[in-house]
Amino acid sequence: MAITNVTPSTAALTNGLRDIKPPVEIPSGWVWLGWLLAFLAVAAMWYWAWRYWQRRKEQVPAPPPVPPHVRARQRLREALLLIEQPREFCIAVSDAVRWYLEERFAFHAPERTTEEFLHELQATHLLAPDQKASLADFLQRCDLVKFAKYEPGEPELRELHASALRLVEETAPVETPATASASVEADGGDRVAGPPPISAAQ
Repeated sequence: MAITNVTPSTAALTNGLRDIKPPVEIPSGWVWLGWLLAFLAVAAMWYWAWRYWQRRKEQVPAPPPVPPHVRARQRLREALLLIEQPREFCIAVSDAVRWYLEERFAFHAPERTTEEFLHELQATHLLAPDQKASLADFLQRCDLVKFAKYEPGEPELRELHASALRLVEETAPVETPATASASVEADGGDRVAGPPPISAAQ
């Protein structure tokens, strides 16, 4: 029987042998070029879609702004919901008038006290003398409720509301067909009517 003499160094060399790995495929430049072209095509489609959406957006006409007198009518209409709360009601109607004068005549009314507001108003020609007097009476009566804890009855509150609405109607600009359409749309399809006439409490 033949005896094979295997030395430790030979065994270690034999165990260290591995199978030959297959060749690694290196992508050619054409593959990378294909991926680049695909990316550019997708980017171009996204850009075209974005430009198309932008053009469509620019073509849609913006809705006309709500005229100041229409906005004031809306605020006064909402104030009627507070008529059972005299102080909150007077705050709402006086703010509606102040904001109307701000938006209609660019007269900075909301930030001023009643005294400051009326003093500066007298030096302008924004309102007629009788309108200035009516506005002064309106604001001073609102201040009595807001700051002096005076509690008027509903007839007097409705009179204040009618006074505010009358000032808005008297100073509103003459409506063109375009502004009239915007007014009707802003009012929900109906023109806002004033409150029914009620005798003021003396």
